Amino acid sequence: MAEENLNCADQRCKDETLEICKKYEADRGHLMAILNEAQEKFGYLPKMAQITIADYLNLPLAEVYGVITFYSRFTTKPKGKYNISICLGTACFVKGSQQILDRAKARLGVEEGEMTPDGKFSIDTVRCVGACGLAPVFIINGEVYGRATVKQFDEVLDEYMKKD
Repeated sequence: MAEENLNCADQRCKDETLEICKKYEADRGHLMAILNEAQEKFGYLPKMAQITIADYLNLPLAEVYGVITFYSRFTTKPKGKYNISICLGTACFVKGSQQILDRAKARLGVEEGEMTPDGKFSIDTVRCVGACGLAPVFIINGEVYGRATVKQFDEVLDEYMKKD
């Protein structure tokens, strides 16, 4: 991609991704490490980051995208400031996590995988977080809420809504 055709945001993303790439040899074996570090930096993997990584490693963009979409850890969509993950694994589902997901979608007005227009919240689902004994579980930015109820979810969400 020609440098002069990039907007400022794309150029910054390309430059920052290239800084990450240069920490590693240009070898396909470093793809996961580079993807992981880029996602940590941006919160997701923007298209320009994917292109830059593919170019650096001399891989087809489709291969890089295939790895990103194969592993649930990676995402191509930006997340909200507060990312809500609701476990729909068997133990959580049986104990009511679908009702918590339904409530989250209704309160925030977005679907699973989406972010609120103000960028404050996003909703994701996961299949298991390894906390089956605490089922049902939801997580906000890494903080686990176990034995959750819709009422508890509402209370926690109300507290996050008060934050800037």
